[in-house]
Amino acid sequence: MSRYTKADILELIQQNNVRFIRLQFTDMFGAIKNVVITSGKIEKALDNQCMFDGSSIEGFVRIEESDMYLHPDLDTFLILPWSRQIGGKTARLICDVYKPDETPFEGDPRYILKKALKAAADMGFTLNVGFECEFFLFNTDEFGHPTTVTHDTAGYFDLGPADLGESARRDICMTMEEMGCEVEASHHELATAQHEIDFKYQEALCSADEMMTFKMVVKNVANAHGLCASFMPKPLSGQAGSGLHTNISLFKDGENVFYDPGSETGLSPLAYHFIAGVIRHIKGICPLTNPLVNSYKRLVTGYEAPRYIAWTTGNRSALVRVPSARGIGTRVELRNPDLAANPYLQMAVLLAAGLEGIREELEPPAPVGSNIYDMTPDERQEKEIDSLPANLMEAVQEMKRDSFLREVLGNHVYQKYIVAKEQEWNRFNSTVTQWELEEYLEKF
Repeated sequence: MSRYTKADILELIQQNNVRFIRLQFTDMFGAIKNVVITSGKIEKALDNQCMFDGSSIEGFVRIEESDMYLHPDLDTFLILPWSRQIGGKTARLICDVYKPDETPFEGDPRYILKKALKAAADMGFTLNVGFECEFFLFNTDEFGHPTTVTHDTAGYFDLGPADLGESARRDICMTMEEMGCEVEASHHELATAQHEIDFKYQEALCSADEMMTFKMVVKNVANAHGLCASFMPKPLSGQAGSGLHTNISLFKDGENVFYDPGSETGLSPLAYHFIAGVIRHIKGICPLTNPLVNSYKRLVTGYEAPRYIAWTTGNRSALVRVPSARGIGTRVELRNPDLAANPYLQMAVLLAAGLEGIREELEPPAPVGSNIYDMTPDERQEKEIDSLPANLMEAVQEMKRDSFLREVLGNHVYQKYIVAKEQEWNRFNSTVTQWELEEYLEKF
């Protein structure tokens, strides 16, 4: 059941003195894009008549196929809290991208997630997702440009005055709640200037939309505090990086199907099958959950980031963890993603992998209870514990070997994504870094 009708939107715009509306969509790499219209053009937008040049968006289409249309999702309408200037407020509508023949554009990440959710619905399942979001708040320079400088001295769970980002984090939470999002918890994280905000689980499409909203809010609130917010996975050497722990559960007829009160672990066979499906495809999924060259500098031992492909009901060294909560709170936590990921594509491939595990009744390897980081290579080999890709190029090669991902993403996104990530790796690989200069310039 939709929350808003077209008439509701028109009334809200008039009642709240909304002068501008952002028609927002997301490109292949998770960047927010928008077309801004005045309130006088809102009826045209609500009739799906607003067009934009798709050839100008990375990963979309060629110039000879450039006309694209934005179809607003009415339930995503909200007024941006920071737009209270005298001239009128600004609202936002998240849109799906359509082609001129009124069919969905196959390169729209939101459409790809919707397809995966339809496949789940056909099996009787609803996917719920809750994100744990980590990020950094740094100082800006005299020109307002970002730096990695911070006067923050706080550590895990510390509070002010050591936690200099506390007021900004508070304002982020308040803004998100004002926009209708349910914040479960927030705190200072392990690294200096690092923060975490966790959200209550909800249906996957809403969670992905909320993630894009969250990124926008964090950037705006940080800027208002004279800070720079960064979702870069590993901005500081020798400190913990930022992850996006992703909590997943499947529901059917209002019941959590991952829960089985009669089993020793409280987990159902469907939960095991789902975990097995994710583990089967996780190497090829990594370019989507960990999309940057920098992502793999976080996935190293020593910082509670997963390096090895294993699952557990306890320790945090494993890729997949099942937290202790049972009943309606039973969930699978995937620990490798980071916030550079496109949440629509991430959730589409994880859901599809889990559903494959359910359809084929796959069985996961035995759970690992001990700290994998403390194991020797021989011990890991004995337990058949494999590793995640060590860098972006290894991950892309795994993605190219996994034809399942082509089926989930479609040829358009699959091919363009791989080409773009190969180009990103080649740019990095041919760049002389400061580390190389310090290590080699004087020696040789």
